Amino acid sequence: MNYKITIQYEGTRYAGWQRQKSTPDTIQGIIENAVYEAFGERVEINGSGRTDAGAHAVGQTANFKLSQEYDDIMNRLNEILPSDIKITQCHAVNERFHARLNAKAKTYIYKIDVGKKPDVFTRRTVNHFPFDVNIDNMKKAAAYMTGEKDFKAFCSNKRTKKSTVRTIYSIDIEQKGTEITFTYKGSGFLYNMVRIMTGTLLDAGTGKIQPEYVEEIIISKDRSKAGITMPPRGLTLVSVEY
Repeated sequence: MNYKITIQYEGTRYAGWQRQKSTPDTIQGIIENAVYEAFGERVEINGSGRTDAGAHAVGQTANFKLSQEYDDIMNRLNEILPSDIKITQCHAVNERFHARLNAKAKTYIYKIDVGKKPDVFTRRTVNHFPFDVNIDNMKKAAAYMTGEKDFKAFCSNKRTKKSTVRTIYSIDIEQKGTEITFTYKGSGFLYNMVRIMTGTLLDAGTGKIQPEYVEEIIISKDRSKAGITMPPRGLTLVSVEY
């Protein structure tokens, strides 16, 4: 029986999604262990993608297969999982469903706080960036990032042999008080891509680059021309579409 689950987690104390031999503190590894504890079966949890160490999710999607049908899987797993990981949905799906291979679009947000001191209650999920930024310039720069393009300049993995072409459907930038939210929706994202895109947009926002320079960065395919890789704490996977 193939099960699809939706997961939320605050990733501050974890080494990312992917299971690792060097540490037990990964989201995938902890959920796999919870399944074993609850049902006595060793499974592989297929996530829609690998979130970075320290990044978060409110709508990560995954699937796993059990040898038989069980009742109340979600609640049984939630009783075992730590307080910063929660299954929010669980249901049986077609045997051929795969959370990563069948994904059509993903939405991420990156949040910054431009106040002099970060908010006490959001400091783990919002990155502190205490500088004046021009929202209009960032929106102009973001326009150059939308559409189907080769985003090699926005990927930290220099050795990747896979295609670096992706389609960005939209980038929205909204400010409420001192908090600014960047919302990215795309067909998929490269390693650290959202964090680098945000760093580049902030360069436009602070006047380090002109908005139109983003087009030159994309054409160059040169990682060194793009902005910094922003810290993971501000990054959250919001949803996955199929």
